[in-house]
Amino acid sequence: MNPKKIKAICLDCGDTLIDESTEVKTAEDISLGANLIPGADKLMHSLKRLGYPLALVADGPVLTFENNLRPYGLYDLFDAVSISGTVGVEKPHPDIFHHAMQQLGIEEVDYKCVIMVGNHLGRDIKGANDVGMISVWLDWSPRRHKLPRNPSEVPQHTIKHPIELLVIID
Repeated sequence: MNPKKIKAICLDCGDTLIDESTEVKTAEDISLGANLIPGADKLMHSLKRLGYPLALVADGPVLTFENNLRPYGLYDLFDAVSISGTVGVEKPHPDIFHHAMQQLGIEEVDYKCVIMVGNHLGRDIKGANDVGMISVWLDWSPRRHKLPRNPSEVPQHTIKHPIELLVIID
């Protein structure tokens, strides 16, 4: 039995782990590489060392995430990968979150013990809130709206840097 209250941590990628402004993309919109957001690698390695199951929950082509995260040794830290390019729906659709939870073996009754970290209020936060997860908004990027447009976009927690997630988990 895992004594931890948090059963798993789901993370978006763009402007959550990698800086979207540094992406180099193909004509097919596949990212060939990008820079990490400062502290993202330290966060990922810390979460893994602490024993949390990790899921990548992201929108886009699968190769984008492999190309952006694998060079930093982060892609293989994920225990589950739920990407719109393979699931067939984008966030905030509940199926992309359910797909990740199924891979981790987490029942819907335990979603309240799963954290979802993302930068997009209308996709990451709304999607997490709608399925009953703990929503954590990374307010780092200037590329997305900063004010919730409806109650389902209100995050339960807000952080400015990825590493601050460790404080919320404590």
